[in-house]
Amino acid sequence: MLRLIRSESFSSSWSSHSRRAVWARTVRAAYSSMALGLEPSRLEIQRAAQLKPKPDPSELRVFGKNVTDHMMSIEWNVLSGWGTPRIHPYGKVSLEPHASVLNFAQSCFEGFKAYRTPSGKVALFRPDMNMKRMQTSAWRATLPEFDSDAMIQLVKQLVRLEKDWVPDMPGYSLYVRPLLFGTEGTLVVAPPTDAMLTVICCPVGPYYPEGFKPIALYGTTEFIRAAPGGIGSYKLGANYVTGVIAAKEAARQGCVQNLWLQGPEHLITEVGTMNAMTVFKHPDGTVELATAPLDGMILPGITRDSVLCLAREHASGKTKIEGLPDKFCVSERGISMKEVQEAAKTGTLVEFFGTGTAAVISPVNRIRYLNEDVHIPTGPDGMGPVSKPLWQRLVAIQTGTIEHPWSIVVPE
Repeated sequence: MLRLIRSESFSSSWSSHSRRAVWARTVRAAYSSMALGLEPSRLEIQRAAQLKPKPDPSELRVFGKNVTDHMMSIEWNVLSGWGTPRIHPYGKVSLEPHASVLNFAQSCFEGFKAYRTPSGKVALFRPDMNMKRMQTSAWRATLPEFDSDAMIQLVKQLVRLEKDWVPDMPGYSLYVRPLLFGTEGTLVVAPPTDAMLTVICCPVGPYYPEGFKPIALYGTTEFIRAAPGGIGSYKLGANYVTGVIAAKEAARQGCVQNLWLQGPEHLITEVGTMNAMTVFKHPDGTVELATAPLDGMILPGITRDSVLCLAREHASGKTKIEGLPDKFCVSERGISMKEVQEAAKTGTLVEFFGTGTAAVISPVNRIRYLNEDVHIPTGPDGMGPVSKPLWQRLVAIQTGTIEHPWSIVVPE
């Protein structure tokens, strides 16, 4: 039997809350190997007594506004580990005013989609990648770890129950949002002794319901999104609230979203909450798809990874994508706004776009940078010659039109 001996030899200069914080860390470390993990076999399901009417497609234009009938919640405690997973009617979460998530933003989350396939089944897109990223985010926020495979099994059960909420229309899907947050009531800055993991689902429509509309970006130089050694590469709640003020400034400048620029060279990092991709044409005719490297400041986006994988398969000849040029390469490297500006002037800038779960691909036609406009080519349908074939291939995989290991069917 494990015994913990609490030392009373702390320096008298330490305050009581400092001693408590150290003790909490000691207890957590000691019990981590004993605590219960996530157990899908313990799942309890409480069905809603009355189901809500499904929203009209026109009501799904506001992303994440509508929620399904049920949600999942799992409590965690440092001594007992993960509790019983519960699927129950959607409802509010009760928290103490001094809960660690409210005071110290101790939370991380994910977002992925379930699609209706041509055969009528429901499939999740790369949930394993989202769970892997959520694990690293939880580590960064000192939140409890969990078994990714067990979590995916539980999510499948929730989506199976809510399968009628998965729209059967092109461009529509069911957005799945897992959220992990500290619930311990304390004003001590320390790993929480209590936490909760919830999952909700939202039916969503196409990001561009009337066709692709290229957006204008404002090159943000007065704020930064991330710094070396910071939290830029983790999907934490604290990583997003700081971007709201930059988005407001972009709107004031007549732009839809901001473009995060890093350091004195104004290196391109991300487009709002999306990864950024630039396409150049070189003198020998090679078309280069370039994006910032995962240097600790860039979020490792699942859509980013998917686009790069498909592009590299085309470049290597493994799986050719119709519409992409034969002389094609993929780079993860630093890209400065000066390089983009010069390429636009010389005609070697092919296109610029963002990638993310919500929009999949978002084309850009203008960047407002240091009081000047950098104009970016787009096609008649709003997309570019590289983004369009990649988008078509990716959406075909997501919706099950093309069979692919990334598409995970939910058991009926």
